[in-house]
Amino acid sequence: MLSIKDALEALEGRWKLLILFSLSSSPKRFKQLAKDVVGITDKTLSKELKNLEANKLVKRTVHDTFPPTVEYTITPHGLSLEKVIEELHYWGLAHRAEIIEK
Repeated sequence: MLSIKDALEALEGRWKLLILFSLSSSPKRFKQLAKDVVGITDKTLSKELKNLEANKLVKRTVHDTFPPTVEYTITPHGLSLEKVIEELHYWGLAHRAEIIEK
């Protein structure tokens, strides 16, 4: 039970898996993520990114430019969720079809 509790705490909420899904294709800047994750506010995105970073699922890199450029990348630990995210994606498609069908 403890392992499932830990996993749920690291991924809780409606946004974290969507952020990880977006980052799984390529590194992104904050505004790119905000566009990808439709409906999330800047404040919530910032909070979720900090949480994902604390859980070592996302890496924040500040580039030495003017003005500074910040880029977010999924970590190898975050990529270990790839199968989970993929299965959720396919389950979501089947679930949507089941609900709309009936």
